[in-house]
Amino acid sequence: MTSGGNAEEIFTGGQVVAVAVVIVEDRKLLALRRARWRDAGAGLWEVVSGRVGPGEDPAAAAIRETREETGLEIDIVPRPMDCYAMRRGAQPMVVIVYGAHVVRGNFRRSREHDDHRWVTLDELSALGTPPRLVEAARRAYGELVGTTTGY
Repeated sequence: MTSGGNAEEIFTGGQVVAVAVVIVEDRKLLALRRARWRDAGAGLWEVVSGRVGPGEDPAAAAIRETREETGLEIDIVPRPMDCYAMRRGAQPMVVIVYGAHVVRGNFRRSREHDDHRWVTLDELSALGTPPRLVEAARRAYGELVGTTTGY
């Protein structure tokens, strides 16, 4: 590292690493609306998402976040569907996107979200989901279902 900082400093004061999980069940994608009280992205329609903890494997973080936000157990595609940079407020963030199928569990929405829907790709886009996430969802859907039509 040429900056002179240690990994903990970079994690807490610099760039955030997050995961997003595109969950497909019965040819539909799970869309969640961030609760209106959230500090970043309030009201935004997204997929399961959350931060990767220090030293945590991103795929393990994807499974953990899905369990915490939905109560569902998933089988993820171990190869990420996308990885892109964005900002969370003033903080830079890298998002690693995974695709997944539901294995078991009863859906229950966490307090982090105030609405959810099972949608097609076109419906996800129409909800105002960020275009890069919709494109990543399109790739995940194609990998999981074998088509990119969204139906």
